[in-house]
Parts: sequence; C-alpha cells; structure tokens
Amino acid sequence: MSVSQFSEIDPSEWLSINQFVFELKEVKGQCVSVYYPYGKGENTIQLLQETKRSDSVEKIKKKIENKILELKKNPVSVGKFTKTLCLFGWIVDGKIHLKVIGTSKKLPYLYIVNKKPYVKPFSDILKTNYTILIVTVDQKTARIQKFIGSQIIQESKLKIDLQGRHKKGGQSQGRFLRARQTKIHVFFKKVANKVRLMSDNSELILLGGSGNGKTEFYDELNSELTSKCRFVEGLSFTTPIKDIHKIIIHHLYEYRKKHMEELMQKYEKLVKEGLTAKRNNIINRALKMGSVETLIVSTLFHTKPQFKNILKMLEEAKNTSCRIEFAMSPKIIQKLEIDDSVLAILRYKIE
Repeated sequence: MSVSQFSEIDPSEWLSINQFVFELKEVKGQCVSVYYPYGKGENTIQLLQETKRSDSVEKIKKKIENKILELKKNPVSVGKFTKTLCLFGWIVDGKIHLKVIGTSKKLPYLYIVNKKPYVKPFSDILKTNYTILIVTVDQKTARIQKFIGSQIIQESKLKIDLQGRHKKGGQSQGRFLRARQTKIHVFFKKVANKVRLMSDNSELILLGGSGNGKTEFYDELNSELTSKCRFVEGLSFTTPIKDIHKIIIHHLYEYRKKHMEELMQKYEKLVKEGLTAKRNNIINRALKMGSVETLIVSTLFHTKPQFKNILKMLEEAKNTSCRIEFAMSPKIIQKLEIDDSVLAILRYKIE
C-alpha cells in the first residue's frame, strides 16, 4: 500500500471535487452512482450488466456503459492523473443526465442505485463537504468564516479601537492597562458569542492569528466549542485562500483519522457486549433486519472474493438508516482484511 495513496489531496483538486459535489446536491430523484479504478472499465460494464433493474435504471445504466467506453479512450481527471473515475446518472423529464469526474486518489469500487447521488467516499476519503469555522483573531480584530467544503457561506468581522500604549507611569498606567484588558475581555466575549451562533453543524473550529490573542480568546469558549477547536499555525488576516484550503484539508485528515480510531475503539468495546458482527453472512442478515447502526468498510474491499456481496450490502445499508464509514488507514484496513473487509456495530443483539 503506497504512502502516496494516503497523502493529502492537492487543494486545486479538492476545490474541483467540492464544486462537483455541490452541483450533485441539486440532483433530485433516483440516481445510479458508479466508481471504478481507471483501466477497469470493461469489468465495470460487466458488473452493471449482471444485475437487472427497473426500466428507467436500465436506461441510465446503458448510458453509463457507453460513457465508460468513451472514458477508456479519453479519461478525465481534476488531478494530475486518473486513478478513479466516478459517474452519476439520473432522469429528469424523461431525459438521462450524466455527470463524470476523475480523481488522482483511489476511491472504493462502487455501484449503488439510490434516491440521490452517493457521494460518501468523497467525504470520507477526499474530505469534501465538511462544515468548518475558520476564526482569525488578535486583541482588536476578529474574522469568522464558515465554510461548507471549499465555499464560504457566511462571514463576520468584528473590531474594536484599542490604544496600544500609555505614556504616563504610576497609578495612571495601571488603570489604563486594567481598562485595556477589560475592553479586550469584553471584545473576546462578543467574538465567542458570534462563534457560538455560527458554529451550528460545524465539525471543526480552526483558530489562528498573530500574538497571544488566540490563546486569550480560547479561554472564552465553552466546552462544546473547545472540543471542536484546533490551534492553527500560519493563519493570519492576509493568508491566501489557497493556503486556507491547505490548512482545512490537513486538519480534516487529522480529524477523520481520530474519528476512525475512536470508532474502532467503540467497536472493540462493544464486541464484549455482543453488539458487533464481523462475518459477512451475519452482517447481511442484520442489515435486512435493520439492526446495523454503523458499517465500517475497507476502501480496498474490491480485492476480496466477497466483493459483489459487499456491494449488495452497501446498497442495502443505504436503503436503511445505517451509517457507512469508509476506512483508509493502513492499520484499520489490515484489521478489516482479516474480517472480510467489513465490520458492523449493531443497534441490538441478533440471534
């Protein structure tokens, strides 16, 4: 497993994929989602042809099959080269629509028919579509930017007039410093309240700025906000947007890694309580019963003999309220490979 496979995505590619995912949000109605490794187009066509669906889905599949043949001769990619091709097909007013993107990262091999485009691999592996707050602060200025993916959807700037120095000494100097510190404290409280109002649904709050302002400000945040907060080096009011995207990407990779480690710890703890499953036939049965809370799937599941069975499990999971989590960490994938590439956390014990 190469290190490059798990290296952070380039900001320009991340930007393009976020835009692509944003456009897919507009798609309403049943959608066929297909992800396949470049060079595996014919295998993918065979996979599509093995299952028979409704007439409308069959029409979409045919269009996708033709597009795969086109891409074989002329692959597309928003990265420097193509590792995975992703196609989405749906029907509006009797007309078939297709959207295609290629990425330089390895994504899981997928074929899912669902009520909307299936974009979870973009989120789990390429870190798209997360809600993030970027807070840049010093003792007299604050800027709060709310991102969804790469787009700023809300921005707020706050400022106070703050005299830098007092020329007189003695008691007058002491009074001045106390009054100055009180003014800063009141300002930070106001900023913290604005962060609280803007932080709805945000996964992370990234906090930066020059001087001691950010550490002083951090003390004004409540425990819910501090749990989401990460200090960021190299973030100032003049940081270019491309560098802000780099910062977001890096912290999302760290956040996702921690999330998956905690999920695996939860799994290990629940094993003793009988609230897990690791054999695919048992997971399959649990999915049909609606008792799977979370399905943890290796991004490399297509290398296993159970590949087609796992594809069916993923589609079954999408049709229930089960959460799917794709694992890309080599350590977690190694654990998953021992257990047929899929593990399940259950809502309740099954016989």
